[in-house]
Amino acid sequence: MNTALDRYENLLIQKRYSQNTQNIYCSYFKDFVDYFRGCDLESITKEQINAYILNLIKTRNISSSQQNQRINAIKFYYEKVIGKTKEYYDLYRPNKENKLPKVLSKNEVKSIFDACSNKA
Repeated sequence: MNTALDRYENLLIQKRYSQNTQNIYCSYFKDFVDYFRGCDLESITKEQINAYILNLIKTRNISSSQQNQRINAIKFYYEKVIGKTKEYYDLYRPNKENKLPKVLSKNEVKSIFDACSNKA
């Protein structure tokens, strides 16, 4: 009998997800299954999932990127593995981070030009 983890991993392989995505999704889904050990995965509510994600933010200080990846890994199970209809799970997703671009200082630009041998 295939476990949920086996079915999950096999479907990722069949759908030709990248090896990196397979590793990340399987790791995050295993965490999810361990957290809800003893519960029927199909009966877990979106409120319980949101509480799980909030717990990860508080206890592990996961990044917003990891938060989104974990949500996607969970959605993959419900929508693709067990075939629930695609629906809006109303899971809380973080706002996109606005990072300033890295700007070189005048001294850094000068050192780049100084390192050039062809200054013509």
